[in-house]
Amino acid sequence: MEEAGARRMFRDLPAVHVATVGPLGEPHVVPLWFVWGEDAVYASAGRSSRTWRNLETDPRVSLVFDVGRDWVELAGAVVGGRAELLAPGQPPLRSPMSEWHEKYRVYLAGDGFRRFTGQVPDLGFIRVVPESIATWNHARG
Repeated sequence: MEEAGARRMFRDLPAVHVATVGPLGEPHVVPLWFVWGEDAVYASAGRSSRTWRNLETDPRVSLVFDVGRDWVELAGAVVGGRAELLAPGQPPLRSPMSEWHEKYRVYLAGDGFRRFTGQVPDLGFIRVVPESIATWNHARG
């Protein structure tokens, strides 16, 4: 599956698993909200989070998208690349942030936005331009 096909198949998932390298070389994997634009994947993270700190030290990152429960339903993609860390207000984030707000509007309704900003007061975005992509799709038989 090429990148455009993977983007179409996985862009509406609620979260992507983001894998970084910790300070002792250990893997660190967390689910994050994201949008997959034409140019890159943008995942949101707190700028004081372990994920952000790991990427400040080592920008290598893998993003894992997957769907399905039974073996014959499983499909996914692993996107590899280098992270670019962006704070809100930077011009490259204008469109991705709008897409992100639209995608997660339902989760932020009511007191959701207040609770989110209380838990993630220092929101940033991790921009990953795919350098490699590996996919699987057991539904194809």
